[in-house]
Amino acid sequence: MKSEFQIKEDICEVGRRIYQNGYVAANDGNITARIGEDEVLTTPTGVSKGFMTPQMIIKVNLKGEVLSGDWKPSSELKMHLRVYRERPDVRSVIHAHPPTATGFAVAGIPLDKCVLPEVIIALGSIPIAEYGTPSTEEIPDAIMEYLTGCDAVLLANHGALTVGTDLFNAYFKMETMEHFAKISLVARQLGNELEIPKAQVEKLMQVREKLGVKGKNPGCQNCGACETSAKPNEEDSLRELVGQITRRVLSEMNN
Repeated sequence: MKSEFQIKEDICEVGRRIYQNGYVAANDGNITARIGEDEVLTTPTGVSKGFMTPQMIIKVNLKGEVLSGDWKPSSELKMHLRVYRERPDVRSVIHAHPPTATGFAVAGIPLDKCVLPEVIIALGSIPIAEYGTPSTEEIPDAIMEYLTGCDAVLLANHGALTVGTDLFNAYFKMETMEHFAKISLVARQLGNELEIPKAQVEKLMQVREKLGVKGKNPGCQNCGACETSAKPNEEDSLRELVGQITRRVLSEMNN
C-alpha cells in the first residue's frame, strides 16, 4: 500500500502527463485521490499541473475543509467530492480539457458510437453532461446523472472528467477517451464511422467481465448499431426511391 507522500508524487506525475500531452493549458485541470474514509488529496488552484511538487498537494475532508497544506484547493473541488460521496468505489478523479474530446463536448456530440473494441471494454458509451458554471454545484449535479453508470463523461463547453480505482487508472481512461475522440473525428472526416453490431458489443462486454475490469460501463447506448440489420440506412432508402421513380418513368414511356 502506498504512503501518503507516494500518492502525492503520483498526483504530480499524472499532472505532468496531462500537461505534456496537451490535455490542459496554463493552470487548467484538477486531480484528486481519496486516501481514507474522510480524506482526499487535491491539487492546488492557480498552479500549472505540469510543475507541481508533493509539498503543494493539499489534504481535505469530504466537506472540503482543509486538513493540511499551505496552498488553496482547486476551485473545482466540489465536483470531485460529490463523486467520492456518491461513488464509494472511486479512488481518483481527474478533470482536464483534452482538445479533441473537448471539441466533441463543445459541439454537443457525445462519444457514444461503438466502434473500437478497446474503448467498449474500458469505457463504453461516453455521454455529455449539461453545462454548469465552474466552481458551483451546477456541474456536480449535472455529472452525477451520468457517473452513477459510467467512468468517463464529457462536460458541455468545458472539458472531460474520468474516475478510477487509482490515479493512473483514472488517467489512462482520460488517455483512452482522447485517443478515441481523435480516431472518431478522422473517421467522420473520411465520411464513414462503421459501428460494431450489438451482438459483437455484447461479446466484448463478456470479455470485460472475464478480465475483471472494475468500474462502471454503460455498454452500448444509442449508437444505432443494433438497428443496422432491422432498418435500411439513408443511402439504401435513397437508392430504392430512385429505383421506384426510374421504373415508373420507364413504364409511362412504354405505355
